[in-house]
Amino acid sequence: MGFVIAAPDQPSLAVAGGDGRFPVRRIYCVGRNYADHAREMGADPVREPPFFFMKPADAVMPDGADIPYPPGTANLHHEVELVAAIGATGRDVAVEKALDLVWGYGVGNDLTRRDLQGQAKAKGHPWDVGKGFDHSAPVSPLRPVTEIGHPATGAIALSVNGTLRQQGDLGDMIWSVAEIIAHLSRLFVLQPGDLIFTGTPAGVGAVVAGDVIEASIAGVGRLRNRVV
Repeated sequence: MGFVIAAPDQPSLAVAGGDGRFPVRRIYCVGRNYADHAREMGADPVREPPFFFMKPADAVMPDGADIPYPPGTANLHHEVELVAAIGATGRDVAVEKALDLVWGYGVGNDLTRRDLQGQAKAKGHPWDVGKGFDHSAPVSPLRPVTEIGHPATGAIALSVNGTLRQQGDLGDMIWSVAEIIAHLSRLFVLQPGDLIFTGTPAGVGAVVAGDVIEASIAGVGRLRNRVV
């Protein structure tokens, strides 16, 4: 039995150094996972447990792609993040076993319509319009764990037009990748193709049309996109 309309394309990401593609199923994002960023957003990094929001799978954009400035906002922000790509199924996974689910890692940019997110926060509404819009999840080519292991420390940075905006270290995460996966797996059945954006350090800020955003994580990769 066929579909009654044309089936949408399968969202996917490049794999560094090869011709294969990583299919994207879901995109989970953890909020305020670096203490300095939590503070700049007015939150307490000590007391708050991890919380999550989602982006649609077809929000992924590749390295080098032009990112259209989204409608409905006058305050588009960048957020560089380590992205974990899930390659195995997991439910109620122990922290000690959580990294077994990871196929690889990439560099992501959690683009945010900050004004719309702020309005939603003030009203107690969901963050979907601020976070889950078209083209809101640029991700670099993924690198498999078999090549780079599981990065727990290393410089994470983002610049706009050559000016450094964000700078931190993966070791500054409040919740480790393993802890994030274990927590998520108690709320959802994680499946191959899932991506997890793991939070951003301080220094988030606005970008406008014409800006070139360059993000990097030591040992993982680089991501470059232009806002148009």
